[in-house]
Amino acid sequence: MRAKPLSIVIAVLLGLAAAPAFAQSPAPASPPATEPAAAPPQDEQDPLASDDPDAAKTDAAKVPLDEIRRYVMVYNAIRQAYVDPVDDRELMQSAVRGLLLDLDPHSAYMKKADAEEFDELTSGAYDGVGLELQQLPEGGVRVVAPLDDGPAERAGLRSRDVIIAIDGKPLVAGEGDASAPLRGKAGTKVVVRIVREGTPKPFDVTLVRETIRTTSVRSRMLEPGFGYVRISSFQAATASDFNKAVDALQKDAPLRGLVLDMRSNPGGLLVGAVQIADELLDKGGIVSTKGRELIGDSRFDATPGDRLKGAPVIVLVDAGSASAAEVLAGALRDNQRARVIGSRTFGKGSVQTLLPLDNGDSIKLTTARYFTPSGHSIQALGIVPDVILHPEGGDRRPVPISEAELPRHLAGETPLEGDNAGEVLPGPKPIDAALLELKRMAGVALAPVPAAPKAKPATKPQ
Repeated sequence: MRAKPLSIVIAVLLGLAAAPAFAQSPAPASPPATEPAAAPPQDEQDPLASDDPDAAKTDAAKVPLDEIRRYVMVYNAIRQAYVDPVDDRELMQSAVRGLLLDLDPHSAYMKKADAEEFDELTSGAYDGVGLELQQLPEGGVRVVAPLDDGPAERAGLRSRDVIIAIDGKPLVAGEGDASAPLRGKAGTKVVVRIVREGTPKPFDVTLVRETIRTTSVRSRMLEPGFGYVRISSFQAATASDFNKAVDALQKDAPLRGLVLDMRSNPGGLLVGAVQIADELLDKGGIVSTKGRELIGDSRFDATPGDRLKGAPVIVLVDAGSASAAEVLAGALRDNQRARVIGSRTFGKGSVQTLLPLDNGDSIKLTTARYFTPSGHSIQALGIVPDVILHPEGGDRRPVPISEAELPRHLAGETPLEGDNAGEVLPGPKPIDAALLELKRMAGVALAPVPAAPKAKPATKPQ
């Protein structure tokens, strides 16, 4: 039997969880002529039974009736005995959100407004403060990266900062999307309380919201023949903007090489990463996804044609590079189309599907894992660069930034031993290192670095 769509299965389960009673089918008015076979125990009867003989064989059709009865008992106890009256609708929504709380950190219940804003983030324009955030299980949100030239970056917020309160209200675990209050009408102010490594006390920062029109692609020439393209996120127009940028860079002459900078790129739309990989690959796989349901299985392969005509590519990544950025980096390296330099990436190798509900809300549910063309999972492992870079000044990162550090994260293929998280690599020095590596790939003779003069031996005082 063809697998049922995941959204239908979830909708049925949620509908059953909300049912106020669980009466069995009534007995027939007159007994049959022959003695019927003993009915199965109540716990084993299948409330989703249908005329399809295969339906009873599916795991999705088995509902844990004992647990649902227990849920109804708790639900009724709260309604009848809690010290203050509780609105039935709010109580039920809390229960639905609770179904997702103990799953992986990327599955969440989203109210209608939050789901609409989630879609806006991929369109390239929204009202907010320009932050990519990671929700923490104990409450609060960690800054993965401030968006280029956004209000948060201009106010001095940094990667690894933790926001513990917004407009004086502490961020508490289990309250849904903690970052929602950061969004609002352009021109309005919002005050965030920050905890920063190395700073003894939390401090407040006032941000002015504005319409964030994120330009996800920027480009320039580093040197004659060597181009640079920065992709800050993957939005609806990212792939077409990438094509325009590359064509502009080689308008007068073909490029001899390209640096593709995806540092602190949190991901976004998978289709953008797939399209860009296709522009740089002449053949080979790009990415595959595998889930429990057919809706989660897919495979993407390159089509003939390479926009750079085989010119070498360096992909620059760091600990803030996640999801679709890791897919693109993995596709180019597995096909031996690019070298990856920088620091180990975040390791978000899971696919989230937005499943709409009948009240306008949505469930953001993890439905599959990403696999690179070589068949390896990115999840909780990330992409390990061919050349490792460290932050300027040799400062080691004080807080690990990695999917593997998140509570309840999906397990990776091979558990990492110890602290193997990458580092965030801000500033221009990583670009210089990428250009140097690109020139080596392009066969450019590099001038030897002059040796430092030897220090004269110190003379003893007479």
